[in-house]
Amino acid sequence: MFRPQMHTESGIAGAALSSVNTPWSYNRFKWLVRFLRAWRLCGILVQPARRVRCVRSPGATWGLHAMRVGVGLPTTVPGISGRDVLEWARRTEAGPFSSVAVLDRLVYDSYDPFAVLSAAAAVTRRVTLTTAIVASPLHSTALLAKAAASLDALSGGRLVLGFAVGARKEDYDAAGVDYSTRGRRISEQLAAMRDIWERAEICPAPARPGGPPVLVGGLSDAAYARVARYADGYVHGGGPPRAFARAADKARAAWIDAGRPGRPQLWAQGYFAFGEDEARAGAAYLRHYYAFTGPFAERIAAGLLTTPQAVAGFVRGYAEAGCDELLLFPTSGDISQLDRLAEALPAGVRVEIAEARE
Repeated sequence: MFRPQMHTESGIAGAALSSVNTPWSYNRFKWLVRFLRAWRLCGILVQPARRVRCVRSPGATWGLHAMRVGVGLPTTVPGISGRDVLEWARRTEAGPFSSVAVLDRLVYDSYDPFAVLSAAAAVTRRVTLTTAIVASPLHSTALLAKAAASLDALSGGRLVLGFAVGARKEDYDAAGVDYSTRGRRISEQLAAMRDIWERAEICPAPARPGGPPVLVGGLSDAAYARVARYADGYVHGGGPPRAFARAADKARAAWIDAGRPGRPQLWAQGYFAFGEDEARAGAAYLRHYYAFTGPFAERIAAGLLTTPQAVAGFVRGYAEAGCDELLLFPTSGDISQLDRLAEALPAGVRVEIAEARE
């Protein structure tokens, strides 16, 4: 949790603290102490690097960043049917969630991300449709730009594109793409796609000028530089909230160094499975899915959220770290998992629900 920081330039607390530079009486000292105690109890977070918007819902506590919560569709859970994937999309639309998201693998028993989101667009009206992430160097730049623009137009502007290089060499080998060129390729693609969308010569005009919002993932300095140069925000690959906070700080620093106005959107993800059997199967799935990381796959499996308390703590931690949207991916295709996730969301986080798009 962030601790309140006192800065003379930061809001109402700064105005109070500025009085230490002027003569003041003991009564003023008592007033200041009382003020700071009240300020601390309210949980107001004042930080120089960014403003944290605090919200309060019925039964909630002060001090949490307004964060949206989305749901990953189980498109990489082996054996799940297409009908079940679409039922997840429908039920997510009906729940307290802001988005549906998909992963991208080539050499795996999984669905194509753009095919799934196109189908999801047809059975939903409200939720954002998100790739988190697509390994864009595996794809033709022109075909990728056309698919994205088409989906954005068909969905009424609901697409958010998350891109990263991907780390699985076997996917690159299967696609016939040189693994060693992936960093250069994604930078070229990010620049080229904006141009393709603006010219709209090989694709329909996207629903929004300049194309859909783009997020870039990764943990290297080059990845943060891509966020600042080409993207609208950063998407973190998972882990505890403190790991996200460190990555978010680097993304914000790169953004400022590049002279970009405002701040980057900050997205992240995690995995969940409720129930003893589902948790055991989910951990096995994560070990298999992330086997290419070697022993680190065990740490990923250990981070699986398996109780309502774990989910609530995880969500609160990310909200306090300044995440704008947290995507929670199931490791089971059982649709009852979605209902249990909705029940586990903490009251202190406002889940923003957009109006249905006509």
